[in-house]
Amino acid sequence: MISRLATVLSLALAITATAAASGPASAQGSQGKKIVIAAPGIPPIFASVLLYVAEKEGLFKKYGVDAEVRPFDTGTAAARAVLTGDIELSLSPTTLMINQISNANANVVAIYGFPHADWVLASTDPNKTNCKDVVGQPVGVDAVGAARSIALRTMLVSGCPGVKIEDVQQVALSSNTAPAMLAGRLSFGVLHLDDLAVLESQGKKAHLVLEMRKTNPSAHYLLVVARQDKLKDNRDAYVRTIAALIDAARFMQDPKNADKVADDAAPTGHDKAISKLALKQFLDVGFWAAKDDGMDKKAIDDMIQVSIRTGGIMAGKEPVKFERLVDPTVWRDANAMVKK
Repeated sequence: MISRLATVLSLALAITATAAASGPASAQGSQGKKIVIAAPGIPPIFASVLLYVAEKEGLFKKYGVDAEVRPFDTGTAAARAVLTGDIELSLSPTTLMINQISNANANVVAIYGFPHADWVLASTDPNKTNCKDVVGQPVGVDAVGAARSIALRTMLVSGCPGVKIEDVQQVALSSNTAPAMLAGRLSFGVLHLDDLAVLESQGKKAHLVLEMRKTNPSAHYLLVVARQDKLKDNRDAYVRTIAALIDAARFMQDPKNADKVADDAAPTGHDKAISKLALKQFLDVGFWAAKDDGMDKKAIDDMIQVSIRTGGIMAGKEPVKFERLVDPTVWRDANAMVKK
């Protein structure tokens, strides 16, 4: 299997070339401008497979929206691009969006969610497998303050009393932590389920130090966010985009489509066997919301409390309320469109 780390540049170039070569999507029923939706990570993280299924299976066109999937280094960088108006939608960490709105009243709102966090802190060194062993060690993350970094802080606070994120050395690797661990560049990393599959496929044993599902069982992972003013001005196109994602999530639930989904997942840099294995693992934990908007109030309220406990919301700032953070009407109207 070709190293994922070695193929980062070629994958990014291929994705860019594909986007440039593609003609505009059908805009039947929608007169809005193109919707650009960010896929976090270079290469994109496995959560982004939902976006690529919608694109490659023609679902954006089916719902009459001109949409482009564009990779970004991290969900944090993508959120900044939404705020500046450079793109329309991003998949960004729930805690990050809670913090941005609470601290700075960021002009964004969530319209769809990825409800289950699959993060783990893992070690490839059998002699370093507990909390005390990570102190002073380099730990692979995407970027300081980005999704893996936030997950590390959250897991340490809940699962390693007395160990703070400042006690470890964060190493920024975008979505390439697993390849770096395979190459022996570092022993510790914050990983997704598909990263674990990559390590195991190469005979590298991953020892789980912390698991988000145990340290923070109700942790919410990602929000699809839009700038409020752009959503208001072009709402029909956003509804159609979410309709395509709902349809993609349901397409992915059907085992008969596993081969197609694995093919569509090629931009992630995994080979087909790894993608099929990861797909099953992600579906088993209900990773992609297919029956609802993926923005359960209790789960998100719990994440607001996590932000307060971990210092993500600055002293003196009022924590965002669920009703300000989330707009459920876009998913509601998109779901009605899918049902038709």
